[in-house]
Amino acid sequence: MADHSNEEKTSEGLPPLHGTALVLLTIAVAFSTFMEVLDMTIVNVAVPHIAGSLGVSANEGTWTISSYSLASAIMQPLTGWIARRFGEVKTFVVSVALFVVFSMMCGLATSMPMLVFARLMQGAGSGPMVALSLTLLLASYPKAKQGIALALWAMTVVVAPIFGPILGGWLTDNFSWPWIFYINLPVGVLAGVITWTLLHKRETKTFQSPIDVVGLVLLVAGVGCLQFMLDNGNDHDWFASPLIATLGIIALVCLTFLVVWELHAKHPVVDLSLFKQRNFTAGVIALSLGMFAFFGINVVFPLWLQTTLGYTATWAGLATAPVGILAFLLSPVIGRNMQKLELRAVVTFAFVVFASTSYWFSTFDSGASFSTLVLPRFVMGVAIPCFFIPLNQIYLSGLPASEIASASGLANFFRTLGSSVSTAVTVTLWQHRGILHHATLTENVTNASQPATQVVGQLTHGGLGQTQALGVVDQLVNKEALTLAVNDIFLLCAVLFIVLIPVIWLAKPPFGSAGGPAH
Repeated sequence: MADHSNEEKTSEGLPPLHGTALVLLTIAVAFSTFMEVLDMTIVNVAVPHIAGSLGVSANEGTWTISSYSLASAIMQPLTGWIARRFGEVKTFVVSVALFVVFSMMCGLATSMPMLVFARLMQGAGSGPMVALSLTLLLASYPKAKQGIALALWAMTVVVAPIFGPILGGWLTDNFSWPWIFYINLPVGVLAGVITWTLLHKRETKTFQSPIDVVGLVLLVAGVGCLQFMLDNGNDHDWFASPLIATLGIIALVCLTFLVVWELHAKHPVVDLSLFKQRNFTAGVIALSLGMFAFFGINVVFPLWLQTTLGYTATWAGLATAPVGILAFLLSPVIGRNMQKLELRAVVTFAFVVFASTSYWFSTFDSGASFSTLVLPRFVMGVAIPCFFIPLNQIYLSGLPASEIASASGLANFFRTLGSSVSTAVTVTLWQHRGILHHATLTENVTNASQPATQVVGQLTHGGLGQTQALGVVDQLVNKEALTLAVNDIFLLCAVLFIVLIPVIWLAKPPFGSAGGPAH
């Protein structure tokens, strides 16, 4: 371990922060991260309200989600390059400022194009924030306490998406939709001011590297088309639509050329050489695919509750939220004991718990009560800190301080991409499996089937006509079909979690402190 006497210095030659300054910085950075991740999910619940008040269809309303994730996805891999050129502290504070200004613009928007533009710019501001928040925390904490810094950071990234829909629903129901954007203002202003006051003398060295124009164009086109395709593919029946097929081809071509170009560029805009590090590669693969399965459950579960079981947005949020309780309580414990734990075993434990709870979910039928549904969500919370915190430490282990911003930006990009692909795939799969199960179940609704004739008989006896009775039966069949389909998704996620276990064992210890050689 490093010597924790007065000789310990950050990469800028200054001692790490202590006491009140460290607490203030942690709060500022954690809240700015919370605000950024929160904004990815807070809008989801408010889309119908936004669409209604701006006079557009709910389908067009989802552009408020797409535009934000699009700009954010493009900016994340650029974080390292921007930070090297302008300095990490300056980049972070400017990102927060942009985020705040355009949050206000979102709230003041009077038309859909205006809101979409404001969301695009808000997303562009948010891109570097999450990656740099981790970099700044690690640079300001003493080496011995870096586990705590990672834990606090991971906690905000995990808890925010869970509280997003609840807070979004509550604000939209009790105030009006612009308030989901206005709440960012006081938080952002405070975060920016505190960070600048404490860290402006600790600015990192800047390098005037030339702009890699080709790489930048390929990145914007490739990631932009990919993200747009993922956000809108489901509504356009995927590759049956010429638009989605064209976007897919453009994304594939641009991203393939981007990889080839960046590997040979003198001043690459995205530092792909990080993948030569065994721990970075294993950690990022486990993080993105783990995020794919975890996010898939988090997307389909509330959808199923609302569309099939008749839950309101608020109750669906409350059924989803218990996953945050144990995660919140356990994070500091894991963070504090980071150096003593075999990190690969901790992540393996997380995957086993995720797989078990996913399998548990796959056994529920449409009659499951609220308390039955909440219990596995609560248990699943144990796995969250055991998954996120060690993985962040693993992929950053052994990297010099100068590469942390690039590594964090790239890893965040893959984490976000995992979430986007997951949303697209799981929702589509759920609908397709639902249609398949519906067809299979309908085969049993015949005159020869005693239960079917019994139900129809009871309904007609209750005063419904034959057609109405069959309509009710179709609704019942649909409910069961979508429930069987959601069970398929949960089972698939459980299998994926188990398959991921060997990946994490490809990483090689020691996983010493990030931002320096492994100790």
